[in-house]
Amino acid sequence: MDYESLQDLYVRELKDLHSAEKQILRVLPKMIKHTSAPQLREALEHHREETKMQCERVEQILERLGKTTRGIKCRGMEGILEEAEDWLAEDANSAVMDAGLISMLQRVEHYEIAGYGSARTFATLLGHKEDEQLLSQTLDEEGGADKKLTAVAEQINSEARQEQAVH
Repeated sequence: MDYESLQDLYVRELKDLHSAEKQILRVLPKMIKHTSAPQLREALEHHREETKMQCERVEQILERLGKTTRGIKCRGMEGILEEAEDWLAEDANSAVMDAGLISMLQRVEHYEIAGYGSARTFATLLGHKEDEQLLSQTLDEEGGADKKLTAVAEQINSEARQEQAVH
């Protein structure tokens, strides 16, 4: 595809975000399985449901634009999630595993925040008011997930530090 307009870039960004969300949905169950902290598990299960809705929103926007979700693979998210899966294969005690997972998950959230922020800006500039609202909703959810992870990390990181003191 030739990118000759902001509209072309906007569609590309949406497809990239959709690919990222689909990849996240494939890896989240593995992360949940490796989580020992109940508050982290709860946050991840909640975010999995949000992620499903976020996928649907992007699909809705692309459909309204007469576009499909196909054609783009989000290489950035692929790399972040490969690192996360590598972490899951490490031998770590439960608190350290959870602390590492939070670190990986916050990378995911920050990547999504950057992507959705750009997409919302493009929607605004292109006059796609309905898209702007949907993307703002998702951006708010991603920011909320990041804040929740930070709050959970405060407790879990402290537990991981205490594990170090024991050994």
